[in-house]
Amino acid sequence: MFVGALEFDILFGDVHSLKEKRSLVSPILTELRRFGISAAEAGEQGRLRRALVGVAAVSSSMDHLHDVLDRCERAVAARPEMQLLAVRRRVFGPED
Repeated sequence: MFVGALEFDILFGDVHSLKEKRSLVSPILTELRRFGISAAEAGEQGRLRRALVGVAAVSSSMDHLHDVLDRCERAVAARPEMQLLAVRRRVFGPED
């Protein structure tokens, strides 16, 4: 069994309220969940222009896991309403 995690550090443009920020984060989470993974806003909840989104996936194959994580990363990077500042990836296998 392999477990993979992504952490997206996101910067939004002109956001004036937490409600407005939430309206930008929610579609990102919905899109990510279509890949069969778990996704949540995991940090920076109190900051208007920043978000930390976490993704977790489990697979029996390392290749499949990397494929899913790559698709998630491309989907977030392609969104025009935000800037992706950093992506951190962690993968754990049977030896970890």
